[in-house]
Amino acid sequence: MTREVRIVSGADATLHALREALTADGPAILPRAALEGSHAAALNAPAPEIDSMLVDRAVALVIETSGTSGTPKSVAIRGDALLASAAASASALGGQGQWLLAVPSHYIAGINVLVRSLAAGLDPVVLEAVPFAVTNFARATELLEGPVVFTSLVPAQLARLLAEDEGIRALRRFDRVLVGGQSTPPALLAEAAAHGIAVTRTYGSSETSGGCVYDGEPLGQTLVRITEGQIEISGPTLADGYIGDPVRTAAHFIVDEGVRWYRTGDAGEFVDGVLTVTGRLDDVIISGGVKVSLGAVEKVVRSLTGLDDAVVVRQHSDSWGEVPVVIATSTVELAKIRAVVTAQLGREAAPQRVIVVDSIPLLASGKPNVQELRHTLDTNSSSGQ
Repeated sequence: MTREVRIVSGADATLHALREALTADGPAILPRAALEGSHAAALNAPAPEIDSMLVDRAVALVIETSGTSGTPKSVAIRGDALLASAAASASALGGQGQWLLAVPSHYIAGINVLVRSLAAGLDPVVLEAVPFAVTNFARATELLEGPVVFTSLVPAQLARLLAEDEGIRALRRFDRVLVGGQSTPPALLAEAAAHGIAVTRTYGSSETSGGCVYDGEPLGQTLVRITEGQIEISGPTLADGYIGDPVRTAAHFIVDEGVRWYRTGDAGEFVDGVLTVTGRLDDVIISGGVKVSLGAVEKVVRSLTGLDDAVVVRQHSDSWGEVPVVIATSTVELAKIRAVVTAQLGREAAPQRVIVVDSIPLLASGKPNVQELRHTLDTNSSSGQ
């Protein structure tokens, strides 16, 4: 049996439609960003491939995501996978509670908040204001009524809240703050802990119904393994695959000895039984004949004072093949950065340039917009340190 897919926008509409989708009383949903003015008509006139889309009856959600690469994907997720994710999260957090939705409802992190709210039978408080502002977050926090409350943030939001007393006071209201979507700088976690704020790092994706690893440990029935350096995940929260893309589905969702696994494309390792994500497999460059992970370089760079929002991208080099370049909002001497990176990762990993910008462009998910940063790199090809 099949079911139709309905496009929805906005947290309230998504929550209502999601309730019906999870109980199979309504169509599956495809959440999109809210549009205003003349752009709103585009939402009511879905693209032909969506207008005629049918999915398996068990599918409750379709998530459109391009990640940071710009390659579009439509991920089909069953209702039982979403509910399994909510149950595993509640178990890890010590029980259910009321949620503050502070991330976009058309991304899997926002959907997670809505599903957990439905499972708990508690209406979430929705932070509607865009762009994110500390004052608006604090005001939304005051509307929480539950004795146990949670929220989910991306690192950039956590950093902005920790930079202001009003934000710190608001964060202390929560029993637990989930932070994910990208690597969270250790200094940011330490600062939160120093203020008595309970933060949990999450790891997952749309293909795993959101966060399925908390602080490096798999949730519930989730299994994690490393195969040839790549993180692979199995469990009841896995998506069905990619709509209209059987080749990509077959490449990323495999069956090994009767067990279905999702190949994440992330590099990782276990350290004392705890999963550590070391970067993307596709972010590896060859510099001077040596493989260098841009993710590993970025992790070291972000450990330096003033560079916790820095992004490391690749650039062609006639001498080295490709080299790492740091794009940051603070000025730090290139020599200092090179010395620290060289000491930890080797000379070939040392960045060749630093480009200082007013702000790091972000996707709606809170992740750095790598496409735009590469354009910034191209336009600054003859400048920088």
